[in-house]
Amino acid sequence: MIPGVAPKPAAPPVASAPQPRHMLVLGAGFVGRSVSERLLAQGWKVSGTCTSAAKKRELEMLGMNASVFDATEKSKLENIQSLQQATHLLISIPPVPGVGDPLLNLNEDLKGILGHGNLEWLCYLSSTSVYGDCGGALVDEDHTVNPKSESAKLRHKAEKGWLNLVDDMDLSAFILRLGGIYGPGRSALDTLAKSKSLSQRQKLRESKHYTARVHVADIYQAILASMSQRCARKIFNVVDDDPAPRAEVFAFARSLIEMRYPDLITESPGVNSTESDFEERIVPAEKRISNARLKKELGVKLLHPTYRSVLQSIIDSWQAESQLSDRNRYGLRKNKYCGGSGDVSHYGSQHSQEA
Repeated sequence: MIPGVAPKPAAPPVASAPQPRHMLVLGAGFVGRSVSERLLAQGWKVSGTCTSAAKKRELEMLGMNASVFDATEKSKLENIQSLQQATHLLISIPPVPGVGDPLLNLNEDLKGILGHGNLEWLCYLSSTSVYGDCGGALVDEDHTVNPKSESAKLRHKAEKGWLNLVDDMDLSAFILRLGGIYGPGRSALDTLAKSKSLSQRQKLRESKHYTARVHVADIYQAILASMSQRCARKIFNVVDDDPAPRAEVFAFARSLIEMRYPDLITESPGVNSTESDFEERIVPAEKRISNARLKKELGVKLLHPTYRSVLQSIIDSWQAESQLSDRNRYGLRKNKYCGGSGDVSHYGSQHSQEA
């Protein structure tokens, strides 16, 4: 040190830029893709899995890192990019009949990878079908689970499997039990516009007194709200306020179409009787699903509490999107909207559809 010259103070450490949160969506179908697009717009890093190279390219065009993982084949965890780097994990792959949850079948390898990664939050998208038939009673998350159908039993088994998997991990884990999922491109309006014959199974569902449903935007709301909660394990029903019967929803959708586009529906969809074993697979499941915990504990205010405003907004968007002639507009709509659920792989598509 030079006499009489004070030493220079040490330079403060340079703070490294915070790394963006990284969501991995296992099953980027209708819900997974919708969530991914919203998170990307918020500056997240998002990765996802899909079932084909073509869908992989679509996800990459959105800005995602994508991997092909087919639950019906013997895919390996090594094929899933970002499994260890992700801070958040959303599971939207439904169980496969005869297989179960394809990822939980790789339990030890999966636990090892996640346990030594960056994971902070995990959410499994399940279904309200796990409650079974409750005789029309109002059902909350503390109600006894009593799945009857094979798919519902596999759902409940997957719920327990994921919670057991992360039992020793220091992270927040959630089960979201979803009603029938709908939104733009996937609604009663789109089903009617396709003019496809209803299957016996679909026709019989119209006789139900109650049908739980939820708009895809409100699923995103629930997911986002859960990220701000630090809790060990929690289950939430994610449904709207109006468990209207399916027949009522379709009647309202038909009235909207007939008012705006009277030539779009040429005839009432008939019944396709190719499902000869439908009687064995239709299980009574009358219940009203409570969303009180969703509102109280997560603070979610539904964007779409009832189907009526949603269907009205969808048909309004049809009219606003095109200045073409009525005939061309109908054709455009059938190409764009009636095929709008074409990006829905079997991952995430086995909730109650066409709610």
